[in-house]
Amino acid sequence: MLVDNEKNFSPVNMLVDAVAVGLSYLFAWLIRFVGPFSDTAVRARSFEQYMMWLVFIIPLYLLLYQAFTLYTPMRMQGRRLLLANIIKANSLGLLIIMFTFYMIDEGEFSRSTYIMFYLFNIVLQWGSRMLMFAFLKNMRERGLNQKQIICVGYSRAAEEYIDRVLKNPQWGYIIRGILDDNVPAGTMYKGIKVIGRIANLDVILPANRLDEIAITLGLNEYYRLEEIVALCEKSGVHTKFIPDYNRIIPTKPYTEDILGLPVINIRYVPLSNTFNALVKRCMDIVGSIVGIIVTSPVMLVMCILIKLTSPGPLIYKQERVGLHNKTFWMYKFRSMEIQPEAEEKKAWTVKNDPRVTGIGKFMRRTSIDELPQLFNILKGNMSLVGPRPERPFFVEKFREEIPRYMVKHQVRPGLTGWAQVNGFRGDTSIRKRIECDLYYIENWSVGFDIKIMFLTIFKGFVNKNAY
Repeated sequence: MLVDNEKNFSPVNMLVDAVAVGLSYLFAWLIRFVGPFSDTAVRARSFEQYMMWLVFIIPLYLLLYQAFTLYTPMRMQGRRLLLANIIKANSLGLLIIMFTFYMIDEGEFSRSTYIMFYLFNIVLQWGSRMLMFAFLKNMRERGLNQKQIICVGYSRAAEEYIDRVLKNPQWGYIIRGILDDNVPAGTMYKGIKVIGRIANLDVILPANRLDEIAITLGLNEYYRLEEIVALCEKSGVHTKFIPDYNRIIPTKPYTEDILGLPVINIRYVPLSNTFNALVKRCMDIVGSIVGIIVTSPVMLVMCILIKLTSPGPLIYKQERVGLHNKTFWMYKFRSMEIQPEAEEKKAWTVKNDPRVTGIGKFMRRTSIDELPQLFNILKGNMSLVGPRPERPFFVEKFREEIPRYMVKHQVRPGLTGWAQVNGFRGDTSIRKRIECDLYYIENWSVGFDIKIMFLTIFKGFVNKNAY
C-alpha cells in the first residue's frame, strides 16, 4: 500500500502490490533456474508455463491482502501488525498454491521456487511499506500531509482519543483544541487546551482550516448530537464520531444496516456468520479425524496403563457447558481415583492433589488426558480451538462474579484455546482467561485458529499449572 488515504481500497495500492508480486515471482524463478541454484535445477516446465501461473497468483494475493486488512489507511496501521498480516497473507497464499498443485496432480513445478517467491514477496511487500512510512514521516516532520483536528466535547472518549493520537505521531494528526460547555476554557489535557464553548463552532469553522472534527461528547450529552453534527456539516469539514461507551462496549463493536437503520452490535462475533461457522466446522471434522488416527497408538497405550494402575473406567465423562449455554458430556481419560459425584462437581484440582493417580499426573501435565475430546469435536459438542468449557457449578458461580463471563458460550468450546497457549490453564486467573477468550471470539479467523494450534504443539500441551 503506497498511497496514504482514508479509503479501504485503492486501485493504485493494488497495482503496486500486483507489480511487487510479479517481481518477486520473476526473481524467484531467476534465482532458481539462472542464478546460483541453477546447477541443481531440473527445468521440467518452461519459463512461459511458470509465468502463466501469475494469472492465478496475482488476483489470489490481492484478495488475500484485502482479507488481511493490508489496504486500510497507513495512518492507522501499526508496523508489527502490518508485518504479521503480510506474513499471514503470504503463508496462506503459499498453502493455497501448494494445495492446488496437489489437487491437480502437478508435480513438475519447482517447490523451492515457490518457497523463494514466498520469502521474496514478504520482504518486498514489507520493504515497500516501510519506505512509504519513512516518506510520510519525513513529510509530516516538515509540516506536510498533516490533518488539523478539533475535538467537540470533553469526555473519557476525548482523553482516550488524544492519548492515542499523541502516542502515534506517524498518523499525522494535530489536535488544535477542545470545545466544551462544561469545562472552563484554558483547561489542559496533555498539552491540548479547551479553547471555548461548543457554540464557538460558528466562529471557529470559517476562520480555521480544519481537516476533521472529532465529536467526543460524554454519554450525558448525546441529546445534543444531532445539533452538533448539523453545525459541523454546515462547514463541509469531514466529521467523525468517537463514542464515549468504552465501559459499555469494552471491545470491538460492529455495525449493520437494517433497511437504512444503523445498528451497533455490542460484540463482534465472526462465527455468528454462517459461512465462517461452516468453514470452522469443516476444519473441526477433518482435524478431529486426523487427530484420532494419529494419536490412536498413544490412546491405546494410555488405556492399558490406566487399566493396570487404577481400578475403574478408562474414560471419564463430565458435564460441561457449551455453545448457547447447553450442557454436554465431555470425555477425558480418567486421571483420578473414583470419588463421589457430589464432591467431584464442586472441587478444583490443586497441586499435589491426592486424588490424582500416578499415571494421571503424567497425563495431566502433558494434556494426554484430553485426547478423547477429539470424539467430542467429531460429534459437534466442541471445536479444535475455542474457550475451554467449564462445569455448570462454576459457570453459575462465575457468571455473577466475572463481567462478560457468559459471552464465551457464544461459540463452541475448544480442545485448546488462546488462553491455554498464553499459560492460563489449571489454577490460574479466571479473569485473564476470559480476557483471552473474548479476544479470540471477537478476532476469530482461520489463520488465528492455525496459529493457536501451532502454538499448542510447542507450548500448550505441557504446562506447569496443569495439576
